[in-house]
Amino acid sequence: MATFGVINCLVIVLSVVATGRCATIISAEEQIKQRQLNDEPVIGVLAQEMSYSLAAKYEEDYESYIAASYVKFVEGAGARVVPIWINKPREYYADILTRINGVLLPGGATWFNQSNGYADAGRHIYDVAEELNAQGSFFPVWGTCLGFELLTYLATNGDEHRAHCSSNNQALPLEFKPDFRKSRMFGQAPDEIVDILATEYVTANFHQYCVTEKNFTEYHLDQDWLVMSTNKDWNGLEFISTIEHKTLPFYGIQFHPEKNIYEWVQNKNISHTPNAIKAAQYFADFFVNEARKSDHAFTDQVDLDRYVIYNFPVTFT
Repeated sequence: MATFGVINCLVIVLSVVATGRCATIISAEEQIKQRQLNDEPVIGVLAQEMSYSLAAKYEEDYESYIAASYVKFVEGAGARVVPIWINKPREYYADILTRINGVLLPGGATWFNQSNGYADAGRHIYDVAEELNAQGSFFPVWGTCLGFELLTYLATNGDEHRAHCSSNNQALPLEFKPDFRKSRMFGQAPDEIVDILATEYVTANFHQYCVTEKNFTEYHLDQDWLVMSTNKDWNGLEFISTIEHKTLPFYGIQFHPEKNIYEWVQNKNISHTPNAIKAAQYFADFFVNEARKSDHAFTDQVDLDRYVIYNFPVTFT
Protein backbone atom coordinates (compact mmCIF):
# COMPACT_ATOMS: atom_id res chain seq x y z
CA MET A 1 0.00 0.00 0.00
CA ALA A 2 1.31 3.42 -0.88
CA THR A 3 0.73 6.37 1.37
CA PHE A 4 1.04 10.09 0.96
CA GLY A 5 3.09 11.54 3.80
CA VAL A 6 3.67 14.95 5.21
CA ILE A 7 6.81 15.70 7.14
CA ASN A 8 6.08 17.75 10.30
CA CYS A 9 4.28 19.54 8.47
CA LEU A 10 -30.45 18.29 2.15
CA VAL A 11 -31.74 20.00 5.09
CA ILE A 12 -33.92 21.20 2.31
CA VAL A 13 -33.16 24.89 2.15
CA LEU A 14 -36.00 26.78 0.55
CA SER A 15 -35.49 29.87 -1.55
CA VAL A 16 -38.28 32.17 -2.60
CA VAL A 17 -38.36 33.50 -6.14
CA ALA A 18 -40.73 36.41 -6.62
CA THR A 19 -43.15 36.00 -9.53
CA GLY A 20 -45.48 38.96 -9.43
CA ARG A 21 -47.76 38.63 -6.43
CA CYS A 22 -46.95 34.96 -5.89
CA ALA A 23 -43.81 33.21 -4.73
CA THR A 24 -42.42 29.96 -6.07
CA ILE A 25 -40.72 27.69 -3.52
CA ILE A 26 -37.68 25.89 -4.93
CA SER A 27 -35.80 23.33 -2.89
CA ALA A 28 -32.01 23.12 -2.88
CA GLU A 29 -32.29 19.72 -4.59
CA GLU A 30 -34.42 21.22 -7.37
CA GLN A 31 -31.97 24.09 -7.78
CA ILE A 32 -29.23 21.51 -8.31
CA LYS A 33 -31.29 19.77 -11.00
CA GLN A 34 -31.83 23.08 -12.76
CA ARG A 35 -28.17 23.95 -13.03
CA GLN A 36 -25.43 22.11 -14.85
CA LEU A 37 -23.54 19.54 -12.80
CA ASN A 38 -19.88 20.09 -12.01
CA ASP A 39 -17.79 17.85 -14.27
CA GLU A 40 -14.52 18.78 -12.54
CA PRO A 41 -15.19 17.81 -8.91
CA VAL A 42 -12.44 18.01 -6.31
CA ILE A 43 -12.63 15.85 -3.19
CA GLY A 44 -10.79 16.50 0.04
CA VAL A 45 -9.43 13.39 1.76
CA LEU A 46 -8.68 13.83 5.45
CA ALA A 47 -5.23 12.82 6.67
CA GLN A 48 -4.70 11.06 10.00
CA GLU A 49 -2.04 10.42 12.59
CA MET A 50 0.60 7.83 11.80
CA SER A 51 -0.48 4.39 12.97
CA TYR A 52 1.79 2.51 15.36
CA SER A 53 2.86 0.13 12.60
CA LEU A 54 3.72 2.92 10.17
CA ALA A 55 5.51 4.96 12.82
CA ALA A 56 7.60 1.93 13.74
CA LYS A 57 8.44 1.23 10.11
CA TYR A 58 9.75 4.69 9.22
CA GLU A 59 12.48 6.59 11.00
CA GLU A 60 11.49 9.85 9.31
CA ASP A 61 9.48 12.24 11.41
CA TYR A 62 6.14 11.93 9.62
CA GLU A 63 3.14 13.54 11.25
CA SER A 64 0.27 12.27 9.12
CA TYR A 65 -0.59 10.15 6.10
CA ILE A 66 -3.29 9.33 3.55
CA ALA A 67 -3.55 5.80 2.16
CA ALA A 68 -3.20 5.95 -1.63
CA SER A 69 -6.14 3.59 -2.16
CA TYR A 70 -8.51 6.37 -1.09
CA VAL A 71 -6.94 8.75 -3.57
CA LYS A 72 -7.34 6.19 -6.35
CA PHE A 73 -10.89 5.43 -5.21
CA VAL A 74 -11.88 9.05 -5.78
CA GLU A 75 -9.84 9.53 -8.94
CA GLY A 76 -11.23 6.33 -10.45
CA ALA A 77 -14.70 7.88 -10.32
CA GLY A 78 -13.61 11.07 -12.05
CA ALA A 79 -12.58 13.50 -9.31
CA ARG A 80 -9.31 15.09 -8.25
CA VAL A 81 -7.97 14.92 -4.71
CA VAL A 82 -6.78 17.56 -2.29
CA PRO A 83 -5.36 16.46 1.08
CA ILE A 84 -6.93 17.94 4.19
CA TRP A 85 -4.47 18.14 7.07
CA ILE A 86 -5.01 17.50 10.75
CA ASN A 87 -3.89 19.85 13.53
CA LYS A 88 -5.27 23.00 11.90
CA PRO A 89 -7.59 25.76 13.18
CA ARG A 90 -11.25 25.86 12.22
CA GLU A 91 -10.53 28.68 9.76
CA TYR A 92 -8.40 26.34 7.65
CA TYR A 93 -11.23 23.81 7.29
CA ALA A 94 -13.83 26.51 6.63
CA ASP A 95 -11.65 27.89 3.84
CA ILE A 96 -10.79 24.60 2.15
CA LEU A 97 -14.40 23.41 2.16
CA THR A 98 -15.45 26.45 0.14
CA ARG A 99 -13.01 25.38 -2.59
CA ILE A 100 -13.70 21.64 -2.80
CA ASN A 101 -16.85 19.67 -3.60
CA GLY A 102 -16.91 17.00 -0.89
CA VAL A 103 -14.90 15.31 1.86
CA LEU A 104 -13.94 11.67 2.35
CA LEU A 105 -13.24 10.59 5.93
CA PRO A 106 -11.07 7.49 5.46
CA GLY A 107 -10.64 4.38 7.52
CA GLY A 108 -7.51 3.87 9.55
CA ALA A 109 -6.05 3.09 12.94
CA THR A 110 -6.23 6.17 15.10
CA TRP A 111 -8.13 7.27 18.19
CA PHE A 112 -10.82 9.90 18.58
CA ASN A 113 -9.35 11.34 21.78
CA GLN A 114 -6.02 12.49 20.33
CA SER A 115 -5.80 16.26 20.61
CA ASN A 116 -5.87 18.16 17.30
CA GLY A 117 -5.98 14.92 15.35
CA TYR A 118 -8.31 13.08 13.00
CA ALA A 119 -11.43 13.41 15.15
CA ASP A 120 -10.91 17.10 15.94
CA ALA A 121 -10.44 17.84 12.24
CA GLY A 122 -13.55 15.80 11.54
CA ARG A 123 -15.47 17.91 14.07
CA HIS A 124 -14.60 21.09 12.18
CA ILE A 125 -15.43 19.49 8.82
CA TYR A 126 -18.77 18.14 10.04
CA ASP A 127 -19.81 21.49 11.50
CA VAL A 128 -18.75 23.51 8.46
CA ALA A 129 -20.44 21.04 6.09
CA GLU A 130 -23.65 21.31 8.12
CA GLU A 131 -23.51 25.10 7.86
CA LEU A 132 -22.85 25.03 4.12
CA ASN A 133 -25.82 22.76 3.46
CA ALA A 134 -28.05 24.85 5.73
CA GLN A 135 -27.12 27.86 3.59
CA GLY A 136 -28.16 26.00 0.44
CA SER A 137 -24.61 25.17 -0.66
CA PHE A 138 -24.74 21.43 -1.36
CA PHE A 139 -21.76 19.65 0.18
CA PRO A 140 -21.45 15.86 0.67
CA VAL A 141 -19.39 14.03 3.30
CA TRP A 142 -18.50 10.34 3.02
CA GLY A 143 -17.13 8.15 5.81
CA THR A 144 -15.50 4.75 5.28
CA CYS A 145 -14.95 2.37 8.24
CA LEU A 146 -13.34 4.61 10.88
CA GLY A 147 -14.84 7.53 8.94
CA PHE A 148 -18.27 5.92 9.28
CA GLU A 149 -17.69 5.62 13.03
CA LEU A 150 -16.48 9.21 13.17
CA LEU A 151 -19.69 10.46 11.56
CA THR A 152 -21.81 8.81 14.24
CA TYR A 153 -19.39 9.93 16.97
CA LEU A 154 -19.68 13.54 15.81
CA ALA A 155 -23.46 13.24 15.46
CA THR A 156 -23.63 12.28 19.15
CA ASN A 157 -21.43 15.28 20.04
CA GLY A 158 -18.53 13.08 21.03
CA ASP A 159 -20.33 10.47 23.12
CA GLU A 160 -18.54 7.12 22.79
CA HIS A 161 -21.27 4.74 21.66
CA ARG A 162 -19.35 2.14 19.68
CA ALA A 163 -19.23 -1.52 20.62
CA HIS A 164 -16.19 -3.77 20.35
CA CYS A 165 -16.46 -5.89 17.22
CA SER A 166 -14.57 -8.87 15.87
CA SER A 167 -14.80 -8.14 12.16
CA ASN A 168 -11.22 -8.04 11.04
CA ASN A 169 -10.42 -9.64 7.68
CA GLN A 170 -14.05 -10.59 7.12
CA ALA A 171 -15.78 -10.56 3.71
CA LEU A 172 -19.57 -10.30 3.85
CA PRO A 173 -22.70 -9.74 1.76
CA LEU A 174 -24.89 -6.90 2.98
CA GLU A 175 -28.08 -7.72 4.88
CA PHE A 176 -30.37 -5.03 3.51
CA LYS A 177 -33.22 -3.49 5.45
CA PRO A 178 -36.68 -3.85 3.83
CA ASP A 179 -36.83 -0.13 2.99
CA PHE A 180 -33.23 0.27 1.79
CA ARG A 181 -34.45 1.31 -1.67
CA LYS A 182 -35.91 4.47 -0.11
CA SER A 183 -32.37 5.72 0.54
CA ARG A 184 -30.44 7.99 -1.77
CA MET A 185 -27.44 5.65 -1.70
CA PHE A 186 -29.35 2.66 -3.04
CA GLY A 187 -32.51 4.21 -4.49
CA GLN A 188 -31.12 4.25 -8.03
CA ALA A 189 -28.63 1.40 -7.68
CA PRO A 190 -28.82 -1.10 -10.56
CA ASP A 191 -30.44 -4.41 -9.67
CA GLU A 192 -27.20 -6.17 -10.60
CA ILE A 193 -25.23 -4.19 -8.00
CA VAL A 194 -27.82 -4.80 -5.29
CA ASP A 195 -27.86 -8.52 -6.10
CA ILE A 196 -24.05 -8.73 -5.87
CA LEU A 197 -23.99 -6.88 -2.56
CA ALA A 198 -26.82 -8.97 -1.11
CA THR A 199 -25.61 -12.43 -2.15
CA GLU A 200 -21.84 -12.39 -2.62
CA TYR A 201 -19.03 -12.05 -0.07
CA VAL A 202 -17.66 -8.84 -1.54
CA THR A 203 -17.58 -6.24 1.25
CA ALA A 204 -14.18 -6.10 2.97
CA ASN A 205 -14.46 -5.57 6.74
CA PHE A 206 -11.46 -4.61 8.86
CA HIS A 207 -12.75 -3.06 12.07
CA GLN A 208 -12.55 -3.66 15.81
CA TYR A 209 -15.33 -1.22 16.67
CA CYS A 210 -18.83 -1.00 15.30
CA VAL A 211 -22.19 0.67 15.85
CA THR A 212 -25.06 -1.59 16.89
CA GLU A 213 -28.71 -0.78 16.27
CA LYS A 214 -29.29 -0.80 20.04
CA ASN A 215 -26.69 1.92 20.59
CA PHE A 216 -27.86 3.72 17.45
CA THR A 217 -31.31 4.07 19.03
CA GLU A 218 -30.14 4.74 22.59
CA TYR A 219 -28.04 7.68 21.39
CA HIS A 220 -30.94 8.98 19.25
CA LEU A 221 -29.04 8.63 15.99
CA ASP A 222 -32.15 7.09 14.43
CA GLN A 223 -33.83 10.50 14.57
CA ASP A 224 -31.57 11.93 11.86
CA TRP A 225 -29.92 8.89 10.25
CA LEU A 226 -31.27 6.02 8.18
CA VAL A 227 -29.88 2.48 8.45
CA MET A 228 -29.86 0.64 5.12
CA SER A 229 -28.02 -2.58 6.01
CA THR A 230 -26.49 -4.59 8.82
CA ASN A 231 -24.01 -7.46 9.16
CA LYS A 232 -22.72 -9.88 11.79
CA ASP A 233 -19.12 -10.15 12.95
CA TRP A 234 -17.18 -13.39 13.51
CA ASN A 235 -18.92 -13.83 16.88
CA GLY A 236 -22.43 -13.15 15.62
CA LEU A 237 -22.68 -9.57 16.90
CA GLU A 238 -24.91 -7.59 14.56
CA PHE A 239 -23.59 -4.19 13.49
CA ILE A 240 -24.71 -1.44 11.13
CA SER A 241 -22.92 -1.44 7.77
CA THR A 242 -24.47 1.43 5.78
CA ILE A 243 -26.13 4.69 6.84
CA GLU A 244 -27.08 8.06 5.44
CA HIS A 245 -28.34 11.26 7.00
CA LYS A 246 -32.04 11.81 6.38
CA THR A 247 -31.70 15.40 5.17
CA LEU A 248 -27.98 16.12 4.68
CA PRO A 249 -25.79 14.49 1.99
CA PHE A 250 -23.74 12.61 4.61
CA TYR A 251 -23.03 8.91 4.05
CA GLY A 252 -21.24 6.16 5.95
CA ILE A 253 -20.18 2.59 5.18
CA GLN A 254 -18.42 0.29 7.65
CA PHE A 255 -16.60 -1.75 4.97
CA HIS A 256 -13.81 -0.86 2.53
CA PRO A 257 -14.68 -0.73 -1.20
CA GLU A 258 -11.32 0.88 -1.99
CA LYS A 259 -9.57 -2.31 -0.89
CA ASN A 260 -11.38 -4.44 -3.48
CA ILE A 261 -10.10 -2.32 -6.34
CA TYR A 262 -6.75 -0.98 -5.17
CA GLU A 263 -5.22 -2.96 -2.32
CA TRP A 264 -3.30 -6.19 -2.93
CA VAL A 265 -2.21 -7.68 0.36
CA GLN A 266 -1.47 -11.39 0.62
CA ASN A 267 -3.59 -13.55 2.93
CA LYS A 268 -6.29 -10.92 3.32
CA ASN A 269 -9.97 -11.65 2.80
CA ILE A 270 -10.43 -9.03 0.07
CA SER A 271 -12.41 -10.09 -2.98
CA HIS A 272 -11.05 -9.00 -6.36
CA THR A 273 -13.65 -10.77 -8.49
CA PRO A 274 -15.24 -8.86 -11.38
CA ASN A 275 -18.45 -8.55 -9.36
CA ALA A 276 -16.60 -7.28 -6.30
CA ILE A 277 -14.99 -4.58 -8.44
CA LYS A 278 -18.35 -3.58 -9.93
CA ALA A 279 -19.92 -3.27 -6.50
CA ALA A 280 -16.99 -1.32 -5.06
CA GLN A 281 -16.95 1.04 -8.03
CA TYR A 282 -20.63 1.78 -7.48
CA PHE A 283 -19.86 3.45 -4.14
CA ALA A 284 -17.07 5.57 -5.62
CA ASP A 285 -19.30 6.66 -8.50
CA PHE A 286 -22.18 7.46 -6.16
CA PHE A 287 -20.09 9.67 -3.89
CA VAL A 288 -18.34 11.53 -6.70
CA ASN A 289 -21.67 12.07 -8.46
CA GLU A 290 -22.94 13.63 -5.24
CA ALA A 291 -19.89 15.91 -5.27
CA ARG A 292 -20.76 16.98 -8.83
CA LYS A 293 -23.79 18.74 -7.35
CA SER A 294 -21.48 21.16 -5.51
CA ASP A 295 -20.49 24.34 -7.34
CA HIS A 296 -17.52 25.20 -5.11
CA ALA A 297 -14.32 25.89 -7.03
CA PHE A 298 -10.74 27.03 -6.69
CA THR A 299 -9.95 30.50 -8.01
CA ASP A 300 -8.16 29.08 -11.04
CA GLN A 301 -5.96 26.19 -12.14
CA VAL A 302 -2.88 27.70 -10.53
CA ASP A 303 -4.73 27.89 -7.22
CA LEU A 304 -5.83 24.25 -7.51
CA ASP A 305 -2.35 23.09 -8.50
CA ARG A 306 -1.03 24.41 -5.18
CA TYR A 307 -3.32 22.07 -3.25
CA VAL A 308 -3.57 18.79 -5.20
CA ILE A 309 -2.22 15.59 -3.65
CA TYR A 310 0.64 15.27 -6.13
CA ASN A 311 2.54 18.07 -4.41
CA PHE A 312 3.40 15.54 -1.71
CA PRO A 313 5.66 12.47 -1.67
CA VAL A 314 4.40 8.94 -2.25
CA THR A 315 5.86 6.12 -0.15
CA PHE A 316 5.54 2.42 -0.93
CA THR A 317 4.57 0.60 2.25
